[in-house]
Amino acid sequence: MTRRHWAILIFVLWAAAFAWLIKREYFRTTAARLAEAALSVPPGAVFYRLDLGAQQVGWASTTIDTLRDSIKVEDALVLDVPARGRLRHTAARSSATLSRALRLLHIQSTYEGADGAFRTRGEVLADTVLRFSVIAGRDSTTTYVRLDRPVVLESLLPLRLAFGAALKPGAEYDLRVLNPLLLTLRQVHVTVARESTLVVPDSAEYDSTAMVWIAAHFDTASAFRLEETSGDGAQTVWVDAQGHVVVATRPAGVVETRSAFEIVHENFRHRDTLRLMRASASPAPGDVVPASVLDAGITRLSPAAGEFRVVLSGATPDGLAIDGPRQRVADDTLWVAAAAPESATYRLPSTDTALARFRQPEPLIPSLEPTIRGEARSIVGAERDPARAVAALNHWVSTEIRRTAGADPPSAALALAARSGDCDAHVLLLVALARAAGIPARPAAGLLYAEGRFYYHAWAEVYVGRWETADPTFDQFPADAHHLRFATGGLARTAELTRTIGRLKLQTQ
Repeated sequence: MTRRHWAILIFVLWAAAFAWLIKREYFRTTAARLAEAALSVPPGAVFYRLDLGAQQVGWASTTIDTLRDSIKVEDALVLDVPARGRLRHTAARSSATLSRALRLLHIQSTYEGADGAFRTRGEVLADTVLRFSVIAGRDSTTTYVRLDRPVVLESLLPLRLAFGAALKPGAEYDLRVLNPLLLTLRQVHVTVARESTLVVPDSAEYDSTAMVWIAAHFDTASAFRLEETSGDGAQTVWVDAQGHVVVATRPAGVVETRSAFEIVHENFRHRDTLRLMRASASPAPGDVVPASVLDAGITRLSPAAGEFRVVLSGATPDGLAIDGPRQRVADDTLWVAAAAPESATYRLPSTDTALARFRQPEPLIPSLEPTIRGEARSIVGAERDPARAVAALNHWVSTEIRRTAGADPPSAALALAARSGDCDAHVLLLVALARAAGIPARPAAGLLYAEGRFYYHAWAEVYVGRWETADPTFDQFPADAHHLRFATGGLARTAELTRTIGRLKLQTQ
């Protein structure tokens, strides 16, 4: 072989090696980049202060522990919200195990609050099925949810984007996100808006004069602004280059801020709770009371007009699911109109592919479980008009399921077995029965105007050729105009709605 041939061969080998290097570095799959980047995930805990206006109502934390072949993530959420002279305490914790590529393997969580207590266990099988179990006392129910893509844990969504090299202004992504504390599995659209610099406390010292912990030193963080939208609303989250949340602005002015442990936890633990409870003992007419209708002892509703108008103030409603088929916002006024019953535009079962996800089982909504399907067939019978079928299902749930205030687990199957439950349980059972009958349905939540005040409440939305409201707690279909929707999908818990609605004020017209 001549010298020239050797030179050509060396050049070809060098070019091939260089091409392989470029392919490895610039054309690797997202999974490969995540697996490599996850090796450098730093263990540790991050704490967040939860504020409504100038008042701290709770705290949250995320703790990451790196194991040899997996990553363990623990999330905590604590809320103490004053309502009618007492504190409504909510504590939720979850522990998840993920692969080195940040894919969810299994998860377990606990929930304790005024509206019940239960445990959950979840496991992803072969990246295609989520097996989700709810345990309350000696009762349990299991739901299987088919996945069309890997599940991302909500607290790790920013980390997933950072390690996937996805934090680039102008980029957009669609992800399947699981919130284990709220028991929701939803599609989230993320837009990386811009980059800026934020300043947050990173250590604290005790101020003996004010008797509170204050910031001692501050950390300057370069952060990306993420705009997240889903069926539950929208929110803005600032994330640093390491994938940690710096500041998150939730709907209606709720702010979640990263801070030192003492500022987040110790100041909250030693606040003046007696003053807060006294201030909430006598809500004024028109106030938003952070308690459910059943907690307030309201068992029947006064007749409502066909249209209801309220003036919104105190915070922007951006991010809330206010706009809908019977709701609209004009300037600062929310208009709600009750629809008259109409015949549906299709025959059962629904075959609309765009609504397929509203006919599938979800955590706490096991619509394919034999007892649920059997009960749905028994109630609906040979009826093929979805509107009349929903009316029958709604009336059956209202009359057969005893109303209890926060005493039973919020699960469709357990509510059916116990024949009792709060408004969440009524809604989940109605949604499960409707889906089993081939009717697209979803939970909804917001405020219900009753006895001159606004209370938290949950109801259902069913598709009968248009989305229509159904309230199985009070046997209304369609529900009256006093139902003000602020969220759809997932489990509508009063504690989370407190965070969602925040400082929003309403005045009737």
